[in-house]
Amino acid sequence: MITIRFPDPDTELEALGFLLGRFPGRALKTGEVLVPEAALPALAVEGYQFTVIGLSTYEQHIASLRDTATSTV
Repeated sequence: MITIRFPDPDTELEALGFLLGRFPGRALKTGEVLVPEAALPALAVEGYQFTVIGLSTYEQHIASLRDTATSTV
């Protein structure tokens, strides 16, 4: 998984809508998004601006799972 960040919340929300159903991923409370490498060209082709932070860390995966397990609906 690759960690990316979008320039603003509106772009992030729109891009997440595009990614939904096409690629697995996780949005973190920090504003970073974890996506598979294959999602990067798809986002670029659709015209979404984003910054690649780098490979996601084990801690990011654990934090996203922990947030999922403790969140309430």
